Amino acid sequence: MPTSAIDTSIERTVIDGFSFPLGVRPLEDLKPRQGYTSDFEPSDGGEGEGDWEEWPDRYLFDAFLTADRLQSLCRSLFSIMPGRVYPILDILGNDAYREVDPYIAYEPIGLDRFLDGLRRHQDWFFEDGLVGFGAMSDEPFLHIYVDEHKVVTIRAQSQHRDRIEKILAAFDLHQIDEPIGVDSVSHEHRCVLLAPSDRPDLLAAEEIVEELLDLWRLDLNVDREGNVDDRGLELGITGWRCVIRRWEGGEEPPKYAEIFLTAESLGVTEELAYTAAAGPLDPDEELNGEQDLIEELSEPPIDLAMILADRVTPETYEKLLGEVGVPAPPSMDANQVHLMRWLVE
Repeated sequence: MPTSAIDTSIERTVIDGFSFPLGVRPLEDLKPRQGYTSDFEPSDGGEGEGDWEEWPDRYLFDAFLTADRLQSLCRSLFSIMPGRVYPILDILGNDAYREVDPYIAYEPIGLDRFLDGLRRHQDWFFEDGLVGFGAMSDEPFLHIYVDEHKVVTIRAQSQHRDRIEKILAAFDLHQIDEPIGVDSVSHEHRCVLLAPSDRPDLLAAEEIVEELLDLWRLDLNVDREGNVDDRGLELGITGWRCVIRRWEGGEEPPKYAEIFLTAESLGVTEELAYTAAAGPLDPDEELNGEQDLIEELSEPPIDLAMILADRVTPETYEKLLGEVGVPAPPSMDANQVHLMRWLVE
């Protein structure tokens, strides 16, 4: 099974013995300080507010530590989670109006599936500056998350407080007023994966995300009815570039369709893209008689999955269509597919 690898030629920043992740580099002088902060958060949310139940009273920990001890700390923390968890994945993506693509599982999976994904791509998770990840449970409530700066955030009910503090202490982390990490100064984020162009046997970031969508049963955690940017500004109809995976069962590999469309929401985008990708692979093919019709109706159902749904600016939309020889639409004021093409491996 293909896996991933990081570019070890990237120089790691080390200051006063503190190692930074390969994918996050400070651009200003600083004196890093390991440790953790602790706070109490009262219950919030509640029934009817979003997809999650009310978060109970909880303790909040933010831990800052050198990169060469991060994996060991996270293994210790994830070991206290229950048998079923909700994985979380955040990617600094390519959507023109949203900085981060937030994915979450709406149904819990076995902790072993979550840890298997971490093991398969551990260097990417713990070194790359474009990815954040974690998991949460609701019984008992426990939330462990590592952001793109590799700061570890833990939210836990009181029964876990002592155990978490003992784990932090075992890594020589003590409570201090102000830990100092890379996010304290100007810094840059970068992808650290070896490019498939250099090693065709390795996965690109987009392929890792696709694998995790299946393994962790993730969904894009954004409003499907509206279309807003990071500031909450309503955008109306925008251009979208989508990639749909189509699998018809059996041993044949899946096929991928690239779809350009304009839509007023993610929900409408999914409907348009799935409808387009569910059609005949050869749109010019016609059924030839009753036997062909019987064979078509008896085929197994097609499995479709949205792998990518990025909004693009009008200028980029026109450029992308032009690159494949399709004129830009005279207006972008309708929910409409403008191009679908099957990608060739």
